[in-house]
Amino acid sequence: MSEGLRSGQVAAAAGVNVQTLRYYERRGLLAEPDRSSGGHRLYGEDAVTALRVIKAAQRLGFTLDEVAELLEAGRHRHGRPVAGLQDRAAAKLAEVDAKIADLTTIRTALVAAVDAGCDDLTACASMACCPVPFTDLAEENRRAGPCC
Repeated sequence: MSEGLRSGQVAAAAGVNVQTLRYYERRGLLAEPDRSSGGHRLYGEDAVTALRVIKAAQRLGFTLDEVAELLEAGRHRHGRPVAGLQDRAAAKLAEVDAKIADLTTIRTALVAAVDAGCDDLTACASMACCPVPFTDLAEENRRAGPCC
């Protein structure tokens, strides 16, 4: 192969650095490129596409291990029932929904703490009106009194 893109060109076109490109090669996410007669890596345009796909999947919340599984499933599907993007995207969506629910709960508690003027976590936790969810504290250990 006498023509192709060098590492820096591929990395720049995909919006990653050369170290990321080489890391993905070591992880097996990218095929090992051909070499020039001088030993330089030479990539095809498909390497740029592959890098963009990997980065897009990461932005959607997939880990590199999950990306590798998706890429592998796509390469070896050949009519076999292999869990592909649909199943994995649905599972990732459920994870995202759970995280959103957790973050919504956290946000609600923080807004309540800010609105209540809580300034001392220990003092606030001991008051009955404390908006922060200290569920492991027994209600009888909280003393009534003015809020924070």
